[in-house]
Amino acid sequence: MRSQNSKSNIEAGANPAEPKLAATILGDCTVSLWGLTATERLKRSFVRAGVADCRSDGDPLPQSGEVVLVRADYLFEERLIRDLVARPGVILAIDRRTETGGSARVAVAAHVDAARAEQVAAALRDGPLGGQNVAGLAVLGPDEVGSAYNHALRKRSSPYVLSLTDEPRAAIEHRMFHGAYKGVTDFVTKWLWPAPALVVTRLAAKLGYSPNFITAISLFLVFAAMGLFAQGEFLAGLVSAWLMTFLDTVDGKLARVTLTSTPMGNVFDHGIDLIHPPFWYVAWWYGLVGPLGSTIDGELAAYLAPALWIIVVGYVVGRLMEGLFIWLFRIEIHAWRPIDSAFRLFTARRNPNLALLTVGTLCGRPDLGFLAVAVWTVLSLLFHGVRICQAAWLRRSGVTLQSWLSEADRRKTA
Repeated sequence: MRSQNSKSNIEAGANPAEPKLAATILGDCTVSLWGLTATERLKRSFVRAGVADCRSDGDPLPQSGEVVLVRADYLFEERLIRDLVARPGVILAIDRRTETGGSARVAVAAHVDAARAEQVAAALRDGPLGGQNVAGLAVLGPDEVGSAYNHALRKRSSPYVLSLTDEPRAAIEHRMFHGAYKGVTDFVTKWLWPAPALVVTRLAAKLGYSPNFITAISLFLVFAAMGLFAQGEFLAGLVSAWLMTFLDTVDGKLARVTLTSTPMGNVFDHGIDLIHPPFWYVAWWYGLVGPLGSTIDGELAAYLAPALWIIVVGYVVGRLMEGLFIWLFRIEIHAWRPIDSAFRLFTARRNPNLALLTVGTLCGRPDLGFLAVAVWTVLSLLFHGVRICQAAWLRRSGVTLQSWLSEADRRKTA
């Protein structure tokens, strides 16, 4: 891990006598990915990793402290930049195809002390390492520098480094987009949205739309769907609701591929996601029983109010159970074991519930779709309640709970 001294110099008011951390980009690359040139992307990545001093090729190398050196003609996954910043004394190398069809070990980045920066920078410019030992530094691959477990996206995926001169731009953008997807999510987001979301995200980046702009449109659609549901216009409301969930996928991917996610943007996006579903359910219920609602069987109508309570209270309790699991065991319940990740595909959250409401509406029975959501909410709560009890029992037995996606858990079960 990076020393505390190195970290503290990034913060305002650091002691000038302590070692500093700077970054230098070797070369320049104008290949544009998602509206950012490779050089601009690297600078943005370093700032997001806490390195304020980012220098271009031709600027003098730092004379003291530590230096992260990267080649501009390669694309580095953002988390790999963060890991490299936290890993001094290494050269990052990849295996690159040669013109003869073989492969060669090529140095693409390094984290060194300033005294060795000139020598290592020359080695990076040369590229192929052969069998040489550069400044006595460890030569590591992306999997050795970074972690295969991406905690933020709840998935296992090897951190990547891609040559911007070997791969077509469309293929690189495709890899970046799918690399920005969460591994544990619902079936709509995982299986139905990726292909159209790639097209819309690319268009949004080309037009220069910000993720917050897309989120603002989503918020408008939240209110549109709620109003339509309350009027008993269920099909029209579902169109608005599904468009909202689609844009909810687009804004997150746009933020990640353009490196424009911010704490405020995350609060805006996740706040909307967290709050709006209960209002949709209340509006749906009102659309069924209110003066503008649909004509439904009087006998069945008696079950709708209890169903509403089950759905709304169940939603709140479900989110509290997820938070309780994190608080008790320091992992997300959906990332604990494979069965939990699989159940997340269909658990009673917004998108699976919308699917039930859509099926009911298309069959001419929006009331039955509503009751189905209530039943599924109860079953989901029971499942998660059992899982919390099982986790508590295991911890009481001395077992340390870890996500099946984490490296430690993978080694344990291998």
